[in-house]
Amino acid sequence: MSNNYAGVAIAAPVSVGYARNSEHGAPWFVGAALHEMLADSGLPKSAIDGLAIGSFTLAPDSVVTMTQYYGLETRFLESLPYGGASGVLALRRAARAVQAGDAEVVACIGADTNRTEGFRELVANFSGFSVDASWPYGAAGPNLPFSLITARYMAETGATREDFGRICVSQRANARGVPQALFADKPLSMAQYLDARAVAGPLQLFDCVMPCAGAEGFLVMSEERARALGIPYARVLSAEERHNAFAGDDIQLRAGWNAFAPQLWDRAGCGPQDMDLLETYDDYPVIAMLQMEALGFCAAGEAPRFVRETALTVNGGGVPHNTSGGQLSTGQAGAGGGFLGLVEALRQVTGRAVGQQVLRARRAVVGGYGMINYDRGLCAAAVVLEGA
Repeated sequence: MSNNYAGVAIAAPVSVGYARNSEHGAPWFVGAALHEMLADSGLPKSAIDGLAIGSFTLAPDSVVTMTQYYGLETRFLESLPYGGASGVLALRRAARAVQAGDAEVVACIGADTNRTEGFRELVANFSGFSVDASWPYGAAGPNLPFSLITARYMAETGATREDFGRICVSQRANARGVPQALFADKPLSMAQYLDARAVAGPLQLFDCVMPCAGAEGFLVMSEERARALGIPYARVLSAEERHNAFAGDDIQLRAGWNAFAPQLWDRAGCGPQDMDLLETYDDYPVIAMLQMEALGFCAAGEAPRFVRETALTVNGGGVPHNTSGGQLSTGQAGAGGGFLGLVEALRQVTGRAVGQQVLRARRAVVGGYGMINYDRGLCAAAVVLEGA
């Protein structure tokens, strides 16, 4: 199958405003990201005629009120309530808008604030399941379902705490020098990982992503426009999404990636062996392992062996994985976490890493995963990028 995203460019990656807590609201982070993207691309604000936003904390505002706040006149809007899959889904929808002529330049932004009580309120009211079946019993939030997923994965594959630790420790090493990574200056050893306090079931402190405030973003336009601007950009070789896949599984050990991976690689015209880096959605290490397997970097159940035998650090001779440190070293800026891996991959394949650059990086695959509704993530997505 041929690449059906031909002619589309993704450019101007930005990360802004990262902080453990912030008094700024989500619109401030949206505006900060937009400002940085315009500065990076050299475009005037009037050139932005499409806006796609992923955010959990934008209310009472919406995507359309952002147009008034920032003086935009748009003809394409997209609201993306898909959590960690939002970045890839924003790219897919923006790319289609550009191909169809419904927009010329779409700003794609994932942004959320974080206040002291904000995360508690978010998980308590995340969905009908949270309100009725989780929060009243003290089980709201992602730690409980991911402890069950992790425990089952360990039982079925023989994965050990040390295997998960290899992911966390390598990502902390990759975060060195990354300005937005909130733990960049706090190296993590295997001993520290193993000795951390317990959280839920087999999960310990460093298995769990830290909520924070921040924003990630990029611009989508035609290749012709990007070349005329003279800015670095990447092509979209393929991108897929699937929702509520394998709904009959009692515990989620596979997701939409398993369903669409053959088509993803077929349309991209390349495979896992051709990737120079892998960016997985990493709210918990077990989810990174599931993506390694589903996207074809190893067989089902073989991710523990894969992380034992494969260097995951930047330029370590193996497969550079979550090269900016991922969310486990940066923090999870709400829906912005669903843009983080995509923004990092774009930087790497265009030679613009803000931390450690993967040598001769040209191609990357990025996984997305989101909307943990009661017991599993409902959204799965992935994109293959190639530096122009």
